[in-house]
Amino acid sequence: MEIKVLGPGCANCKRLYAEAERAVTRLGVPATLTKVESMEEIAGYGILRTPGLVIDGKVVVSGRVPNADEIATLLAAAAALPQVS
Repeated sequence: MEIKVLGPGCANCKRLYAEAERAVTRLGVPATLTKVESMEEIAGYGILRTPGLVIDGKVVVSGRVPNADEIATLLAAAAALPQVS
C-alpha cells in the first residue's frame, strides 16, 4: 500500500503525516508512507487545499486533518479493494 501526504510542510501537513503513521502502526499493514511537498506534484492530484491524503494513487482526503481512527478506516477499505494494475 502506498500512502502519500500532500502539503508544503505546514503544521497541518505534519499532523496528517503523524496521524497516518499512527493508523498504519495500528493496522499493522505493509505500507510506504511519503511526504510530497512539491507544489507541481501536489497540483497533479487536483486538490485545491492542503493537506491531502492519497492512498494507492487516489485522493481520499483534502483540506483537513482526519484523526488516526478515520485514516485507519480509509486504509482498511482500500486494502479490501482488489488492486488494479
